[in-house]
Amino acid sequence: MRLHRNLCFAVIDGLHQIFNDNDYADKVVQQLLKRDKRWGSRDRGFVAETTYEIVRYKRLYAEIANVKAPFDRDNLWRLFAVWATLKGIRLPDWKYFSDTPARKIKGRFDELSKTRKYRESIPDWMDNLGVEELGESVWTNEITKQNEQADVILRVNTLKTTKKDLRLKLQSEDIETEFLAYYPSALKLKKRANVFRTEAFKNGWFEVQDASSQLVADFLDVKPGMKVVDACAGAGGKTLHLASIMENKGQIIAMDIYESKLKKLKVRARRNGVHNVELKVIDSTKPIKKLHAKADRLLIDAPCSGLGVLRRNPDAKWKLTPEFIDNIKNTQTEVLNQYSKMVKPGGKMVYATCSILPSENEKQIDKFLTSETGKAFTFVKDKKVLAHTSGYDGFYMALLEKNK
Repeated sequence: MRLHRNLCFAVIDGLHQIFNDNDYADKVVQQLLKRDKRWGSRDRGFVAETTYEIVRYKRLYAEIANVKAPFDRDNLWRLFAVWATLKGIRLPDWKYFSDTPARKIKGRFDELSKTRKYRESIPDWMDNLGVEELGESVWTNEITKQNEQADVILRVNTLKTTKKDLRLKLQSEDIETEFLAYYPSALKLKKRANVFRTEAFKNGWFEVQDASSQLVADFLDVKPGMKVVDACAGAGGKTLHLASIMENKGQIIAMDIYESKLKKLKVRARRNGVHNVELKVIDSTKPIKKLHAKADRLLIDAPCSGLGVLRRNPDAKWKLTPEFIDNIKNTQTEVLNQYSKMVKPGGKMVYATCSILPSENEKQIDKFLTSETGKAFTFVKDKKVLAHTSGYDGFYMALLEKNK
């Protein structure tokens, strides 16, 4: 592979924003990809994948290069040189790469790779927490899988088409997909592609949604005609899935504390042909109180650490803190206690997270069931999805039923 100066500069600029300005990697990469209209898909792929790879292995590469944060541009070039050397890419005769010790880099890599926190490039506290909650073996396998690039998974919008027709339509646009066993609405891309440019996407035939995330709406056991509340709807991936299962019949109330996210949901719902969704901003306790004992079904896709989706958000490894995780657990407890009051007697509720930590999942449910509010509920079943056993994102979901 030959390195091109303008593409490498884009990567360095992106890394500077992510590491030093604390910007989110996905937003930075989106901006970078718009930088030069002449770039083809291979150029854009190089910029996106290289940026993510260096973010993913920041600690390992920094240790090999013997540089410390905050990284100035010279240090960022050193990280880049480590990445390229380990990939077997010949470094061009640029000043940034003068005196790059290729042999030493490979030797340091072999040495550091014997230790998990360096090999998988994670902070000490995260490594300790993973072992404490999941055990050595499970954590080792899980964090290894979380460092792999995630597949692109689509969810067919059954309000507009079928999985078979979507596959044929994408094929006509040179995008090959395959069906996934046990995921009734999922298609997996055989090769990465920009699906958002397709006619099928513009027509609302699909949404991009990981296979594990697609399990949640099914778990809620909704039927057409029900009154369903999605209490932490965000931009509405699961809301739209619920609408398609409900065949656009009944009512879905999509709630969130962020109005900006609900605005995105509005746009997506229009494209998807979904018209049974009502949007409500949670700006006080009133919207929740108005719905007390009214919902047939309630989905709480709770705020969490996101440790099950590090493959998609590798910069979260450097943004997360132990304090944040402690605080988010308090939020989860509060959300469960307050939002669960919207379920009517005989109704059902799903609590879901994209975390793999029992303290955010099973232990939260155990705690809730012994609380004053939780005593009105009965545990039905739960499902824990780990990336290294499923091949998809780490997720947790628990189904509870309110006593009649």
